[in-house]
Amino acid sequence: MKYTQLGRTGLKVSRLALGTMNFGPLTNEPDSHTIMDAALDAGINYFDTANVYGWDENKGRTEEIIGTWFTQGGERRDKTVLATKMYGNMALDGKPAWPNHDLLSAVNIRRSVEASLKRLQTDYIDIYQFHHIDRRTPFEEIWQAIDTLITQGKILYAGSSNFPGYKIAQANEIAKRRGSYGLVSEQCLYNLAERSAEMEVIPAAQDYGLGVIPWSPLHSGLLGGVLKKEGEGSRRTSGRAASELAKPEVRAQVQAYEDLLDKHGLEPGEVALAWLLTRPGITGPIVGPRTSEQLTSALRAVELDLSDELLGALDEIFPGPGPSPESFAW
Repeated sequence: MKYTQLGRTGLKVSRLALGTMNFGPLTNEPDSHTIMDAALDAGINYFDTANVYGWDENKGRTEEIIGTWFTQGGERRDKTVLATKMYGNMALDGKPAWPNHDLLSAVNIRRSVEASLKRLQTDYIDIYQFHHIDRRTPFEEIWQAIDTLITQGKILYAGSSNFPGYKIAQANEIAKRRGSYGLVSEQCLYNLAERSAEMEVIPAAQDYGLGVIPWSPLHSGLLGGVLKKEGEGSRRTSGRAASELAKPEVRAQVQAYEDLLDKHGLEPGEVALAWLLTRPGITGPIVGPRTSEQLTSALRAVELDLSDELLGALDEIFPGPGPSPESFAW
């Protein structure tokens, strides 16, 4: 495994992050433990989760599965850089959130940290992330709450997820005025097929020293060889991937992508991950395996060396938006 610094921090993290969203809903607890053991054995030290994972009536279940894995010992917690997220309604019955039981108020930040620590069976969280922006809570309040938790030793760093570029700037400018450390990471939707983050989010993160952790690196499976799997009858496309493939222009792009990689003898999913590792400002993508086999495939991407010729061909199939503001103003 290869490692890099997380943004401007001294924290070393693996260039692949283990996403745990499937633990509970799609992968049972024993299999989830097996995947986490395999990830740690392979050198992945960055594990990402969120308080809402488990979903619906099982919100919090994913954190609980990670917590029972930590209790098995073997330096599991000490070797893991643990990141979790908060923002959403944690009510299990689908009812509206009780006042102050969601969003980023100081009250909910404190409540959410304590609940996550209990589920995770640990006394600290390495990177505590805001899952979305909260337009109603001022960053002065947010940083006051975060600074208190850092002083208490309950969290070490703060990160963002799904923030636009101007909110990354606003958050860190206010943090600087307060003498707070500010955001150290941003999780955003970014992959070959969805490159809008290149316009504002990634440049803002680079300017303010945030590590960028892309989520959905295979774009809901579209970049994982979906057409070949459809043709072989090994996978039926559903959800976001199905709706995207219903667009003729998207299907044509995906077909060109798969044809290109077939010519080079490469696996689409591994190339999609390896491409992200070549991008400026990217710490490493989140991979969310449902099985140990999927984890093994993701690990191969770290050693994959993409030629300039291949990178150029990928840009032709999935062109980026170009730099800001030149791409839209000049």
